[in-house]
Amino acid sequence: MKLSFVIPVLNEEASLSTLHQEIIHNCGIHEHEIVFVDDGSTDDSFRIMKGLAEQDAGIKIIRFRRNFGKSAALQAGFNISQGDVVFTMDADLQDNPSEIPQFLNKLDEGYDLVSGWKKKRLDPIHKVLPSKLFNYVTARTFKLKLKDYNCGFKAYKHPLEKELNIYGEMHRYIPALAHALGYKVGELAIEHRARQFGRSKYGIERYLRGFFDLLTVKMITHYVKSPLYLFGRIGIISALTGGLVTIYLAILKLFYGQPLSNRPLLFLGILLILGGLQFISLGLISELIVNRFKVGRKANLSISETVNIADPRLITKAADE
Repeated sequence: MKLSFVIPVLNEEASLSTLHQEIIHNCGIHEHEIVFVDDGSTDDSFRIMKGLAEQDAGIKIIRFRRNFGKSAALQAGFNISQGDVVFTMDADLQDNPSEIPQFLNKLDEGYDLVSGWKKKRLDPIHKVLPSKLFNYVTARTFKLKLKDYNCGFKAYKHPLEKELNIYGEMHRYIPALAHALGYKVGELAIEHRARQFGRSKYGIERYLRGFFDLLTVKMITHYVKSPLYLFGRIGIISALTGGLVTIYLAILKLFYGQPLSNRPLLFLGILLILGGLQFISLGLISELIVNRFKVGRKANLSISETVNIADPRLITKAADE
């Protein structure tokens, strides 16, 4: 079996050599490849990765000209990975490669994707609480009961990773995307090690971006082929509510002689009817667009340099091409 490791890197110069050694030590008899994606590092990360590649022919490196984000880095790595099983993990040593065999055993139980669960997180409380809220909302939204959607340590059976097309902050919703495609998703409790070097690259703004991507993922997993089901429902509910309001006011006018010109409720009823019709129209237009064009999104990345990659064109290949 060949194992691929896709590892986004952003200013992790102090941990890369140790991470490489730990991965090699825990691959056992399996062939390996390690795809490092330098997501705009400004320290010596690229130089260190290049030195490791000179020692290990199984290392491939993609270097972005600037920071494009973790989703873009993972997608680029997925596009060129060749393993029977693909692992993703962070480069900061908080994920423990010694658990690689446990992931493989879990995959053997029939799962297509196994996501790590940091049962005991060694992060400050201001990161733990928002993460718990995020996981709760995401699990309820997609009806997939996982305790930790956001853990970067995951294992994928080929060809699942080739069917993904992620961008923005959508890497947080990979289990939901896989579940929507019909793949079996499982979870494995893992050790979460304290950060030894550097500092976290994520701030509070990621939760706002993540909320918008939550809406995006919900849309593409449930309504991308039939957007009328979403917009039509909203439109019908709005139009029916507005119709009931106007019928109520018409009864008051016809049978009780009450004036309507000074009633804000009349304007609300008209607004609801017009808004409902607009939503239905939007749904119909969306149906035409979806059926006219194939849904897909090609990566828009700028690659500075690659190492040990035979065909760099694969890096920006869209998942549905």
